[in-house]
Amino acid sequence: MRWYPKGSGRTRRDPDQVKRDGWHDEGLLAVSVHDHRLTWPERALVRQLGEKLYGKPPAVREVSHV
Repeated sequence: MRWYPKGSGRTRRDPDQVKRDGWHDEGLLAVSVHDHRLTWPERALVRQLGEKLYGKPPAVREVSHV
């Protein structure tokens, strides 16, 4: 019988499950301001918290496809 350490690649957890486990186990929250499950006031709050903790994100530069 072989035992594999957790995260060794045998099975891969869904990214949302990793985030859920982090929230339940460690109190860590990972959320995108583009998450479709958030309402616009919630997105604004996420953006405000991110800017308070980490500063404003760099300006997004548009790329033209010629």
